[in-house]
Amino acid sequence: MNAQIRQAKHADVAPLVNERCDVLLLGSMLSPKSAEARFYYAHPQNRFWRVLAAVLNCEPSDDNEKRAQLALSHGVALWDVISECDIVGASDSTIKNVKYNNIDGLLKAYPRITRVFTTGGKAHELLLKYNKTVKNPIIAAATRLPSTSPLNCAATLDALISAYSAITQK
Repeated sequence: MNAQIRQAKHADVAPLVNERCDVLLLGSMLSPKSAEARFYYAHPQNRFWRVLAAVLNCEPSDDNEKRAQLALSHGVALWDVISECDIVGASDSTIKNVKYNNIDGLLKAYPRITRVFTTGGKAHELLLKYNKTVKNPIIAAATRLPSTSPLNCAATLDALISAYSAITQK
C-alpha cells in the first residue's frame, strides 16, 4: 500500500499566541488530524497536551478551548515552522518543498517571547535552516525537545515531562 503525498497548508490555523507569552513551542507541520481539527496536537494519541498539563501542574483536557487557555494563561505560544509542504501522512521524514512561517515576524510582533523550543528533531532542523536567512538570535538559541508524537514510542511520558519542564525554567 502506497501512502499518498499530501500538500499540507497551514493557512487555516493561526499561531496560538497573545501578549503575555514568553515561550514559543514550534512543531514542524500540522498532522492530518490536527489540520482537520484546525488545532495544534489534536491527534488523540499525541501526548503533547498531557505533557504540557503535567509540566504546568494543571489538569489535562480534551477540549481545544481549554487547551488553548491552558497554554496562553501560562505564557506558552504554539505555532509550526512550516506553512506549506509536501508530506506523506504525518511523517516528518518525508517533508519536501518547504515554505516557512514568518517566525521572525512573530517574534518581533510579540517581543515578550524570548525563549523558543522545538517539539522534535525535524522542527529543530528546519528552524535552524530558516534562521540562516533571518539571523534572529532568539531562534538561533532554540532548544530541541523530544517529539510527543505516538511515533516517538522510545520516549516515555515521564521522560517527556522531564524534558518539557525546561519551558518553565527562566
